[in-house]
Amino acid sequence: MSSLTFSVLFVAFLAVSLVLRFWLASRHVRHILAHRAAVPAEFAEKIPLAAHQKAADYTVARTRFGLVTLAVNAAVLIGFTLLGGLQWLSGTILGWTGGPDMWYQVGLVAAFGIISGLVDLPFDYYRQFHLETRFGFNKMTRGLFFSDLVKQSLIGAAIGLPLLWVVLTLMEKAGALWWFYTWVVLCAFQLLMLVIYPSFIAPLFNKFTALEDDSLRSRIEGLMQRVGFASKGLFVMDGSKRSAHGNAYFSGFGSGKRIVFFDTLLARLAPQEIEAVLAHELGHFKLRHIVKRVTVMFAISLGFLALLGYLKGQVWFYTGLGVNPLLFGSNDAMALILFMLALPIFTFLLSPLSSLTSRKHEFEADAFAAQHTNAQDLVSALVKLYEDNASTLTPDPLHSAFYDSHPPASLRIGRLNLAQGAAGH
Repeated sequence: MSSLTFSVLFVAFLAVSLVLRFWLASRHVRHILAHRAAVPAEFAEKIPLAAHQKAADYTVARTRFGLVTLAVNAAVLIGFTLLGGLQWLSGTILGWTGGPDMWYQVGLVAAFGIISGLVDLPFDYYRQFHLETRFGFNKMTRGLFFSDLVKQSLIGAAIGLPLLWVVLTLMEKAGALWWFYTWVVLCAFQLLMLVIYPSFIAPLFNKFTALEDDSLRSRIEGLMQRVGFASKGLFVMDGSKRSAHGNAYFSGFGSGKRIVFFDTLLARLAPQEIEAVLAHELGHFKLRHIVKRVTVMFAISLGFLALLGYLKGQVWFYTGLGVNPLLFGSNDAMALILFMLALPIFTFLLSPLSSLTSRKHEFEADAFAAQHTNAQDLVSALVKLYEDNASTLTPDPLHSAFYDSHPPASLRIGRLNLAQGAAGH
């Protein structure tokens, strides 16, 4: 392939993805606004009109803001690649390090990460202190925002830089199968993070306390016993110091699994509703959704690393993206950066496949919850969560199929009602 051909392909895929994203977003906005005036019939007795309209306005605002972010990111992508940004950055780092050694390699990736983070920072700030504040969700102070930023940066450097050094060393010295050895290292690293994150990293950002409500604890332990789930503990996280959104999740694996509830979730839902939400999450575990997702993720990452193993030796891969590869020195760091930038452009059209699988798993977890708890308790919990999180009840079907990892509320609740009716007969 010539560099010109690759450049044309890159621009063409970028243009198609941008046009498709803007078209889907415009459909989404029009569909939501067209249904803003009335609550859908199946929710009319459960959700007030004001809450429905707040969800519509919040979703529209987020979608429109997402388009601004998308346009800026596309411009930055072109600036880094075809307009020579990475070429300039490479020359600058070479000047600082004195040669294309490992310090240059690590420095190039680190500098790229810092610049990307600085580009994202104003958007993150606006999202938190304007968009989320406007709709009453932001509970974070500016001090906490920047404190989190510093912590995330330091932890990212402490963990990411040594890992990057290992990967670059393998790319340079491990021979033709470097990509396989790198895959083994990255898989082991991801599994290690599942172990250390709950106990060592998450507590740096949030306070975790044991669930003190004895009645709720007894109810939850009874559910876990019924479905055969062992947990290291039940914890409450002070999510309310950052956001009014509620959630619950698992962390860790093996004997170190723990269940975490946001304090906002516990404050809003009744005990039987909390049990039903947890039953849904337990469904993901018992039906091996997590194992399946991790397995697929590992398999895909192996394929992508093999592809990178091929591309990093192709001159057209660099020149087609606006970079002249070094003639005397390693181009591994540049190959990593270019691959991370180009891959989402060429894989965007596959997004619905991921969404389809995720939505299938959500339906299965709902069905599992309906078998082990009262389906109507999960229905009432979902209605409250949709209302509290200002999640629209009327997404555009095509936009939802393309992006949403969870099925629309009407479909989920419709199936749960059918499950309840079947159980009643």
